[in-house]
Amino acid sequence: MTVTWRHLPAPAREIAVAATEAVDAAQARDGAAYDRAVPRLAGADRAGLVLGGVVRLLLEQAHPDGLDSDDVRQVLERCVRSAATWRPDVDPHVMLVLLAGALGVYDPGDDDTPPDPVAVAGHAPLLVVDLLTVTGVPFAGCLEAAFAEVARTERHDD
Repeated sequence: MTVTWRHLPAPAREIAVAATEAVDAAQARDGAAYDRAVPRLAGADRAGLVLGGVVRLLLEQAHPDGLDSDDVRQVLERCVRSAATWRPDVDPHVMLVLLAGALGVYDPGDDDTPPDPVAVAGHAPLLVVDLLTVTGVPFAGCLEAAFAEVARTERHDD
């Protein structure tokens, strides 16, 4: 079943389509499709915020009692090992930044080498796929929930 995302405003729809293409390519371990999807995802404004929400939701699903440092290390190691089998350029530092960012404990000002949007776009779908595999949750539902959370946060910040 294909989700069209027509109900979303254009910028959010672009994030949804780009993220879905990247996650689908990562699930299929299709390097050519992934290489085409990453630049589109990197160019989608606020995609990192939305994918961070997806990662946070999946982490909460996988660890309902909370995460400790050992859990984070296990997620990081599992994801990097799995991704490295078909993406040898996977960067553990970027994965750690994505995990820390999703958990709200990353400050780019404290990082001497913060990842750029292309690095984030190239790694976030790999982390999402790892967590989708662990939880068995459908990506479309996580994406919808992340958009809803972003919208709720923006309404409360206004």
